[in-house]
Amino acid sequence: MKRLGRTAGVVVPVTLAGVALAGCGAQVGSGARADMNMQEAAERADEMLDATLGAVVPEVQWAHDTTTSGSCTVTRRRAVTTVVSAQRRGSFLGVIERFWKKSGYEITGVNRSQDAPAIFARTPEDFRLSVEVAYKGQAFFDVTTPCVEKSDVAEPASEPSGPAYPYGRIPTPHVRSDFWSATAPAPAPSG
Repeated sequence: MKRLGRTAGVVVPVTLAGVALAGCGAQVGSGARADMNMQEAAERADEMLDATLGAVVPEVQWAHDTTTSGSCTVTRRRAVTTVVSAQRRGSFLGVIERFWKKSGYEITGVNRSQDAPAIFARTPEDFRLSVEVAYKGQAFFDVTTPCVEKSDVAEPASEPSGPAYPYGRIPTPHVRSDFWSATAPAPAPSG
């Protein structure tokens, strides 16, 4: 069984990468969007991440993770360093899903795994968003832009809500929150 689990863990990211590349290839063939370049698309992705994390109340601490760019796309990433307990993960992801729906984003997939839940969404402009819970319960946010005009891409301008860690050096969750780190289930939302 362990081998199957490890294989599935490799197949999913490879499959998702193939889907992302296939999507970009289709866009490149039909031409990049002329209404924005990669820097402008990266800034729009940053705005989406700022708004998404801003919708989480009480706030969580996060740091910028790596930025990657392809021939016509950019992916911005953030990692949450606040401990979100297993008992509160469903509430945390519920906040994100409700915010994305309210923002007009289409929820394209939900992984209801107890250990590694995730939500995937797409905007009307074809930005792809995800929040995935990984090792030690750390939540990672990604936004991948649609294919746009080639340009240089600067680092994100927004300040993280906690320390700015060097890429590849973001620690696992260690910041305690009276709400998100609690081990009792969250109270039902009022209203």
